[in-house]
Amino acid sequence: MSISGLSTTELSKNEKPAKYTLIKQHICQNIESGKWPQHFKVPSENELTQQFDVSRMTARRALQELTEQGILVRAQGSGTFVATFKSQSSLLEIRNISDEIHERGHRHHAKQLMLKSIAVTEEITILLNLKNNEHVFLSQILHFEDDKPIQLEQRYVNAALVPEYLLQDFTTTTPHEYLSAVAPLTEATHEIEAILADNEVCQLLDIDNSEPCLQVKRRTWSSKGVVSLAILTAPGNKYRLGSHLVF
Repeated sequence: MSISGLSTTELSKNEKPAKYTLIKQHICQNIESGKWPQHFKVPSENELTQQFDVSRMTARRALQELTEQGILVRAQGSGTFVATFKSQSSLLEIRNISDEIHERGHRHHAKQLMLKSIAVTEEITILLNLKNNEHVFLSQILHFEDDKPIQLEQRYVNAALVPEYLLQDFTTTTPHEYLSAVAPLTEATHEIEAILADNEVCQLLDIDNSEPCLQVKRRTWSSKGVVSLAILTAPGNKYRLGSHLVF
């Protein structure tokens, strides 16, 4: 199975692959070979139409399906790009950290470190499917289990979809709770990585610089588009991965 999710069993021996499938295979082969790295701008619908001698609708279907799989990201007005996130799983249930801590019989509280509007970088523009020169909201929340810091949550939020995000008090509710109410989740992708955090993050989490952390980068969608990019960092000995995430 390749990253495209296309297996040899999808087609019978005597059946020719559909033209949009050939386009998907072509794109995925270039990504898998390393020829097209993350953030690489892939050919447009018009270019694929000419290259493969197909209709624009066929080219659009290929790009759309790869986008839905999280292999590509489409930025309005900018084009289609190879996604940053190469590791994703539909097995990960997205839960509210406050609920998880309470279920363990412990107390959750949070410290709001940052909540502001910022100018977007090129990477954030692509990942949130924004136009250039737009602003996004950035929150930085430190979550505690009893009195111990358990997770640093950095979240970039699509201001157009969640215009009142800056008005919230995330010491009384979590970003997850609020976003679930105003922009219900329809889809998510994850990248999970073991890291050594920088000095600032280590100080916030009250860990030694040599202690490994696990970091989850999560993009979430509502029916109206990409809602947020969350970067969740937790000490490695306080992180477990199973049918859902526990911090």
